[in-house]
Amino acid sequence: MSEKAVVVGFDLAESSRRAVRWAAREAAGRGRPLLLVHALTWPFEEHTTIRVPGEGDVAEPLQQALRRELAQLVEECRRIDADLPVRSELPFGDPAEVLAAMAADADLLVLGGPRLEPSAGIGATSAELLARRGGAPVVVVRGGADQPGSGPVVVGVDGSATSRAAIGFAFDFASRNRCELVTAHAWSDLPLDPFQWVSHWELAWAEVHEEAAEVLAESVAGWVEQYPDVVVRRVVTPEKPTEALLREAEGASLLVVGSHGRGRFRRSFLGSVSHAVVNRAPCPVAVLRAA
Repeated sequence: MSEKAVVVGFDLAESSRRAVRWAAREAAGRGRPLLLVHALTWPFEEHTTIRVPGEGDVAEPLQQALRRELAQLVEECRRIDADLPVRSELPFGDPAEVLAAMAADADLLVLGGPRLEPSAGIGATSAELLARRGGAPVVVVRGGADQPGSGPVVVGVDGSATSRAAIGFAFDFASRNRCELVTAHAWSDLPLDPFQWVSHWELAWAEVHEEAAEVLAESVAGWVEQYPDVVVRRVVTPEKPTEALLREAEGASLLVVGSHGRGRFRRSFLGSVSHAVVNRAPCPVAVLRAA
């Protein structure tokens, strides 16, 4: 596949099967090919110089079984969209390393997440991939759905370059899936320098709210004109960022955040917040990672 693909990791779990179906629909919507990947963690190298007695007898049946699983998923993806270019790979190596290398040249990386328990955390591979900087956006398919519903797309905004990328991602997804877009900015960390308010012994909340609303307006400027079909609802709230995003994400089709963002305020809105929402959100979460 010469053009950038949507890459989806598969580890035999039901959550990763949902992620494959979600990725197939997203790849079709983006007009991109789909690549299914299962990394074989044993043996770590395909051509190792040291062989364990009987190793070949075990490895080959395992590979054949995995190829059958992947072939069935490929056919399932083609039933979702008959015109979707889709193939699978079965590389040897650590899953995080394999997927990170593929994400460097991918259009999107999709991973499975917990289904029933909203508080259930993501796995070690997903956590390691999200902690890395750069590479394609990562979607963790949390919840039980394998396709976008009628709920809105929610995006966190803090004025940073990373959150601007998240806004563009959210507008594109909302437009293609005909969803309302909720742009949310939480300003509990304002003002920029709290010591400037010491003489007043209280915060000028009207000014704080006005500055927060200005950040939100500046961040979405231009995108509304580029996507006139998207209905936008703006949320400015004094809540903590994580709680605000999780509240808006109830019933959402997708939650979009930036990772390691740094806005104009003292504390990052979307630094540790991205880690929190991928572990607690009730819906799929897209993370735009910092370069």
